[in-house]
Amino acid sequence: MPRHAEETARTPVERLSFGREDAERDMAEGLLRDGFRPTPAYRDVVAGRKTLVVGRKGTGKSAICMQLAAGGAVAADAPPGAAALALAPDDAAGGELRRFALQGLNGDTARSLIWRYVFAVHAARHLVDHAREAHGRGSRGKVRSLRRFLRDNGELREANLVDRVVHGAKALRTSLALEAFGFRAELQREGGSEGARAQRQLEIVEQEVAGAFRRLGCAGTHPPLLLLVDQIEQVWSSDEESNSMVIGLLLAAKWAAGTYAPALRCVLFLRSDIYDSLVFPEGDKFRGDELRIDWSATELKELVRTRAAASLGRELSERELWGGVFPESVDGEPTAEYLLARSLARPRDVIQYSTSCRDVAFRSGHLARIEPEDVRRASEEFSRWKLKDLVQEYIVVHPYLDPLLALFQNREPVVGRGELAARLERSAGWIPREYPSYFAASTFTPERVLGILFEVGFLGARRGEPRRAVYATANHLGVQPHDDEFEVHPCFRPALGVTRPRQDARHGSEELSTSRSVLYAQSGRGSSPVYLLQRASATCRGLRERAEAADVSEREHTLAREAVEALEARTAALLREAPGTAEQSAHLGWVVTRLRRYAVELGGVEEPTRANTSLIRSFHEAADHLTRLGGGSYSGSGNSG
Repeated sequence: MPRHAEETARTPVERLSFGREDAERDMAEGLLRDGFRPTPAYRDVVAGRKTLVVGRKGTGKSAICMQLAAGGAVAADAPPGAAALALAPDDAAGGELRRFALQGLNGDTARSLIWRYVFAVHAARHLVDHAREAHGRGSRGKVRSLRRFLRDNGELREANLVDRVVHGAKALRTSLALEAFGFRAELQREGGSEGARAQRQLEIVEQEVAGAFRRLGCAGTHPPLLLLVDQIEQVWSSDEESNSMVIGLLLAAKWAAGTYAPALRCVLFLRSDIYDSLVFPEGDKFRGDELRIDWSATELKELVRTRAAASLGRELSERELWGGVFPESVDGEPTAEYLLARSLARPRDVIQYSTSCRDVAFRSGHLARIEPEDVRRASEEFSRWKLKDLVQEYIVVHPYLDPLLALFQNREPVVGRGELAARLERSAGWIPREYPSYFAASTFTPERVLGILFEVGFLGARRGEPRRAVYATANHLGVQPHDDEFEVHPCFRPALGVTRPRQDARHGSEELSTSRSVLYAQSGRGSSPVYLLQRASATCRGLRERAEAADVSEREHTLAREAVEALEARTAALLREAPGTAEQSAHLGWVVTRLRRYAVELGGVEEPTRANTSLIRSFHEAADHLTRLGGGSYSGSGNSG
C-alpha cells in the first residue's frame, strides 16, 4: 500500500501526536520544527533584545535553544540565517568548571575566565571557517593569526565542550601560546599572580578575535554568531562552587557582549530556581537582558492546536480541536479549560497531558476521537506523574519536599495557616532534624513552608471576592501576611487523594498522612513500614560490602563507609521503635534521597575510574531498588542531587 494511502487508512487518534516532552527528541523527530510556534519570547531572543532566558523546568527554554541552533524561523525584524552553536555541559565539564580556581582571583572571576576562553575559542574557530566560506580565499590573511593560534594551542580540531574546558583550564593555569599574535612565551609568564597573568593572556586573545570580526566587516553584514548555553541544571548542585560557576557564566556572557558585539551574542537559558538563588554584586546589571517565560492560556491552547495539526497533516481550527479531536466538554467544563486548570501552565505539562489523553483513548479502542472518560482517566495518570516530577525537579534545593507534600494526602484541597501549623507540629517535627543544613528548628515555620510550597507551584493563595486560588507565575506576588487560606493545585489532587478525605480509627488521619509511603505499604505484599525498614537495612549492608571491596582511594572508601554506616544506624534506631510510627513510614524516601546525594558526592572526590564509576552506580542501583520496593514513590535520577 502506498505511504499516502497507508496514512489515510490510519484513524485520527492513531495519527494524532503532540510531540516529545524534551526539545532534543522533539527536534530530531521533526514535530518541533513543524509545530514550533514563534512566541514573543522567541522573537525577543532572535532580535537580540533579550539574552538571558529564565523559566521553570518545562517552560520551553530548550525548545527556543534547539530552534535557534537548527537555524529555524526567525522574527521579521531580525537577520535570518544566524550561525549558532549550542553548548550544554555534561558532568565532566561541570566538574572542571566547579573546581577551576586561579590564585589571586575570587571564584566568580576565575570561573568567568574559563567561560570567556571557551567563547573566544569558538568564535575564533567560527571566523576561520566563515572567512573561507563567506569571504573567499582572499580573506585568509585576515584570520591567519587566529588559525595559527588555534593550531599552536591544539584548538583547531573539533572537540566537545569538556575537552575544551579541560584544555582551557590547563592553559590558563600555565600559559597560552601567543606567538601568533607577536608575544613571546617568556613575556607571558612575567610578573603578577596566576590570575593576573591568565587575565592578561585572555584579553590578548579576545582583542585579536574582535579585531578579526572588524577586519572581515562581519558586523551588520552577516547575522551574528549565536553561542547558546543550555542545560546548566545538569551540572548544578546548589553549593557554593555551582553557584560560582553560574555567576562566572553570566559575567562571561556580559563581557562577551561588550567585547564582540554586534558580531557575536551569547544567549543563556537558566532554570528560574537556579537563577533566583544567585547572590552577587553585579546581579542588577542583568535585569535588562532578563526574559522570564510565562505562558498564557491562549498561547498553550494554540500550542496544542499547532502540534495536533502538524501531526494530522492538515489545518485544524480551534473548534475542530476542542469538539472534534477532543470532546467539547468534560463534566460540564470546556475541555481546554479542564486540561489547563489541571496542568502547571507550561508546554511540557500540556504536551504530556494531551499525549496521555491520546494514549488512553487508543488503549480504550476510541480511534475516531478522544472521549470524556479518556480525559478523566488521563488526569489521574498525569497527576501521579506530576507529583513525582515535582519532587524530582526540586530534589537539590528542597530535598525534604516529599514528606511535606504528604501532609496534604487524603485531605480537603483547602488548608488554613492554623491547620498547616498543627500538621507540621504533630507530624513533621523530624524534618529539621533530618535536614539541618536546610532548616534550623527555629526556621521551620508555617510561613516558610507556605512560601516554599507556593514557589514550587503546589499551593495557591486564595484571594479576592469571591475567593479563588492564585498560583505562582513568572511575575507573581508571593505569599502575603494577610493570605490565610491556601489551595492544593488541581494538578496534584488525584495523586494525593485530597478530594476524598479519609479517617483511620486506629492511627488518626494525622499519622496516616505523614508519608505517601503509607499508601504503598498498605497495597504491597508484606510491605509494612517495618518490612521496608528491614529491606533498607539489608540493602545498606550489601552496599557497604561492595564499597569495602571496591578498588578505590582511601578517601572514597572513607566517604562510602561513613555514608552507609549513617544510614544503617538511623534505620536500626527506627526498627527498635513501635511499629507503624510516622518516621518509620517516611524513612524509605529519606534513605533513597541520601543514597543519591552520596553518589553525587562520590562523583566529585577523585578523577573518574572504572572502580569509582562502578561504586557510584551501586549507590544509584540501591536507591532504585528501594524506590521499587516503595512502589515508585521516590523518583529521581540523582543527576543533579
